[in-house]
Amino acid sequence: MAIDLVECSHCQTDEHVRLVELLTGTQKKLMCENCGQAWLRGAPARQKVQLPTLEEIKKRFPKPGDVDPQKLARANVLKVEFLRREPEPVPNVAPYWTRYQQVFSAEGLPKADPQDFKDFGNSNVGANPGNMSVFNEAWNEIGPDAGAARVREVVEYLLRGASPVDLEDRLTILIQDTKSIGMKGFKESLLTKVLCIVYPDRYLTILKYTGEAGKREIARSLWGLELPDPERVDWTIGRLILWSNDLLLALLGDGFRHQQHASEFLWWAKDKA
Repeated sequence: MAIDLVECSHCQTDEHVRLVELLTGTQKKLMCENCGQAWLRGAPARQKVQLPTLEEIKKRFPKPGDVDPQKLARANVLKVEFLRREPEPVPNVAPYWTRYQQVFSAEGLPKADPQDFKDFGNSNVGANPGNMSVFNEAWNEIGPDAGAARVREVVEYLLRGASPVDLEDRLTILIQDTKSIGMKGFKESLLTKVLCIVYPDRYLTILKYTGEAGKREIARSLWGLELPDPERVDWTIGRLILWSNDLLLALLGDGFRHQQHASEFLWWAKDKA
């Protein structure tokens, strides 16, 4: 019986070619009954690569134990020096953050005035998000009602979204705008600031992963740790942002009044190191 007009290379005919076995993918084993020659035709199924789990990936991220002891000792000396100084209180931070904790709550978000969101995007109180010209241009272009609706959608998804489950992945989606959930210009620095306000004991007020004074640069300068370059690794930006925050918190230890105080130390110590 001829099979797909496949000729036997020895007999130069397909009259005696028969199927012996179906293998994986499109591959099959054929044989010529006239001369007994057998061969394979088609392609085998591609082997599935077992992807590493999130925990396995995180284990490859730098740890406090990776710091050179001399670097660690130097950072601790700077910490003692810094903590001797009595920080000047900033009276408007606490009430401002309390107010925006209510704005970003599940109950407050739908009712918040659009101007609250515009003001938040341009405020330096408690954390400086940098130049917000892209956000302001987008807001002015679509108007306050549409702008507020998009910011509400962003904040709700960031804080209380269920898919994906991990905050790191929702943060990545919002920064990269892969699900069309977003407000132009409301990206890494403002998203991180939202987290700082809603979870003030959890996140440092350093709003960029990499930059002139980002988490990556601080880790390198103060502790000699080389955190992943987001342009050279396939780790998501959300994971880099949150894991670097956790790493810095672990290295900082206790003694700071709040995360803003700890962040002030990091900015001060970065240049002294």
